[in-house]
Amino acid sequence: MMMSFLLVALGGALGSMARLAMSLLFARIIIVVPLGTFASNLIGCFVMGLVVQLLANPGWFSQSEFIAQQNRLFFAVGFCGGFTTLSALVVEISTLMQRGEVVSAFAYMCATMIGGLACFYAGAALLRSLMQSQGG
Repeated sequence: MMMSFLLVALGGALGSMARLAMSLLFARIIIVVPLGTFASNLIGCFVMGLVVQLLANPGWFSQSEFIAQQNRLFFAVGFCGGFTTLSALVVEISTLMQRGEVVSAFAYMCATMIGGLACFYAGAALLRSLMQSQGG
């Protein structure tokens, strides 16, 4: 049980640091929406798609030794939980709306939701394709 908490804590810390790095990396790019949070949310959804697909195929999962079953706590709960953030998205949308940029706020919200779903399914599809190519 303690190992599970440690895996989530480590994954969360690394995910949060990676999100900060994304925000700093994209801070210099002038765009109408906060690109760092947007990129973090889409990448996090892609990683979550990979993890969910791994969990849906336990046979290939254990044969590949790609990731241990318990490490889903590290990636799905910890890393993706720290890397993606609904609260930052809500604050950024609210800020855009307060500045009167309602169209940008709505576009950002829609792009994040649609992009997140697309990235989730792209991650799952990629892993399914890899598993099929390896006969799993």
